[in-house]
Amino acid sequence: MDLSEQIRQLAHRKHAVIMGHYYQRDEVQEVADFIGDSLALARQAAKTDADIIVMCGVHFMAETAKILCPDKKVLIPDATAGCSLADSCTADQLRRWKQSHPDHLVVSYVNTSAAVKALTDIVVTSGNALHIVQQLPTDRPILFGPDRNLGRYIIEQTGREMTLWDGCCHVHARFSADTLHRLRERYPNAPVLAHPECKQDILDQADVKGSTAALLHYVKAHPEQKQMIIVTENGVIHEMQKACPDVEFIWEENVCEYMRQNTLEKLYACLRDETPEVTVDPNISAQAITCIQRMLDLS
Repeated sequence: MDLSEQIRQLAHRKHAVIMGHYYQRDEVQEVADFIGDSLALARQAAKTDADIIVMCGVHFMAETAKILCPDKKVLIPDATAGCSLADSCTADQLRRWKQSHPDHLVVSYVNTSAAVKALTDIVVTSGNALHIVQQLPTDRPILFGPDRNLGRYIIEQTGREMTLWDGCCHVHARFSADTLHRLRERYPNAPVLAHPECKQDILDQADVKGSTAALLHYVKAHPEQKQMIIVTENGVIHEMQKACPDVEFIWEENVCEYMRQNTLEKLYACLRDETPEVTVDPNISAQAITCIQRMLDLS
């Protein structure tokens, strides 16, 4: 029996659900019961009846699952799988920022710690940020963090003025506008699909801009395309290729090393030993659930 099958049997025996982000290793995506972006994973966690949630992603995703499901055991295969974007804004930093802008609504990207969410009015993902910001009262100024690139994209699309935190995703910030320009010249008929966490010089060249799930939706809706240039973390190519095996996907090699810390071996050990377990301070959780629930209600 191979390791993937052992993991599936162990999860079934323990009434555990394995959730995986699109940026996980291919083999981890294949063994997961459910894969998705941050919004989809939050929704799935909120409604699961499993006793154990194994979050194959990064630490803030497991924290979000625990906040939504305080009565369930939440595990992560590698507890050190962090997020450079979440690390760019601490709770103390956000608290001081809020104090200097006392009349502002705080809108935080889901890529933040539970402690930051506890200080947030509403949380958003790249998949619902435009929709949610458009619903917020126009007489309240907005602090948006921590991703400045996503913030600029929201401003461009909605016309809403926001004060931005100066953070970014190190993976999406690595994409090269020069490399993309060369790819466009080499593949002139291939549309460019880019995540809004990318820098402006990347988004200026993109034909389609959207969350990981939105880019995947575009791929599935356009199987007639012979080639597509994908500008986001390379893990999503696995699901895109499964959906459209005849499409040639072109990309600049770029992966999140934190996401790739989760392996099948760590996933098996995590299920077997029911550790590392992710917990959230009940006081922080009680405050953080409000902004997450607002997101789910407005999505």
